[in-house]
Amino acid sequence: MTEQLTMSDNKPYLIRAIYEWIVDNNCTPYLVVQASYPGVVVPEQFVEDGKITLNAAPRSVRDLDLGNDRITFTASFSGVVYDIVVPCFAVAAIFARENAQGMMFEVKVPDEVPEDPAPPTGGGKPTLKVVK
Repeated sequence: MTEQLTMSDNKPYLIRAIYEWIVDNNCTPYLVVQASYPGVVVPEQFVEDGKITLNAAPRSVRDLDLGNDRITFTASFSGVVYDIVVPCFAVAAIFARENAQGMMFEVKVPDEVPEDPAPPTGGGKPTLKVVK
């Protein structure tokens, strides 16, 4: 009997690959994010129909980290700087602004909502957690 090997989800790897492909082709990578997904931290005033589209171009963001669990960066919206946190599973699409080439993903809401997502790295505001 052959033992089944369990592999990690491929979505973060696909996001990184498509991102690199878009940038290598001198295009602008955009992320479409399900804003209501647990752990998403984005400026609420720019959310439309439950989603937000983020310009993730290297020239538009700082401290970009395309991690296996989440994507974090700092970006400016209407002149105000925000720390952005996007769990990879909240990404609905990544595409090039110039030609709309990219990839769409299914966004599944998790069965269990994490109690408190880890704070973003790099310049995020400190947070307090009430412990009972």
